[in-house]
Amino acid sequence: MQYMILIYEPEDAYAGDAGQARLREVVAKHMALAGELRAAGIQKDGAGLQGSETATTLVTQNGRQTLHDGPFAETREHLGGYYLIDVPNLDEALKIARRIPVAEGGKVEVRPTIEH
Repeated sequence: MQYMILIYEPEDAYAGDAGQARLREVVAKHMALAGELRAAGIQKDGAGLQGSETATTLVTQNGRQTLHDGPFAETREHLGGYYLIDVPNLDEALKIARRIPVAEGGKVEVRPTIEH
């Protein structure tokens, strides 16, 4: 079964010189984990995302579509990246999710994909 692992972190987690040092450390951990998961045939896709200031959201309401700058949710966190994995069950997906490096206050969401 495939699972999407979504990574949310505080917007300011990597601000300033100390934040940039943390970012380099976190990215190195992601690269190591992704390499291991790809080698094991578990990771099917994954990427980091540019900052939420680059997002555009399309909202459909009352039959009309409008465009908005930024993410839809009003939050201090942003979706920073994702992994798409293929494992036998949720327990295995959660084992991998626990290994995802995030900044302090970050969250990792695990959600099964719909198989057609």
